[in-house]
Amino acid sequence: MSHALPETLPAPVRRSLDRWHEMVASGDFEKLAEITHPDALFRSPVAHTPYKSAMALCVAINAVSKVFENFVYTRTFASKDGLDVVLEFAARVTGRDLKGADFIKFNEAGQIVEFEVMVRPLSGLMALAEEMGKRVGAELTTMKQG
Repeated sequence: MSHALPETLPAPVRRSLDRWHEMVASGDFEKLAEITHPDALFRSPVAHTPYKSAMALCVAINAVSKVFENFVYTRTFASKDGLDVVLEFAARVTGRDLKGADFIKFNEAGQIVEFEVMVRPLSGLMALAEEMGKRVGAELTTMKQG
């Protein structure tokens, strides 16, 4: 599917989203930190308390990119000022179909300052939680504590 971005996005946000879509397409998130504020807030669909670092976001995104199968963005929404973007997606995890959304807040420099993921249905969320727990659960827990 096309990743047509709304015309109203500020240029720095547009550049960051273009880089994001390039990373998603290639599966290489090595440069994610370059478009993420160091103190970015990451809200996981399976954790009550948010993570407060770009590193946590990078760890989670790297892992989930290996967990999701047939991942595709289906729709894009943006706020009037273009600093809040929602990317709706569909994917599979261990045979379970799921839909979700990435809620991304940018600052005026185009850095990700908040990244929240929501997933449904519960069976897909549970499969995702189990696979992510196996891969990075302990590492993310340490980041939350420290």
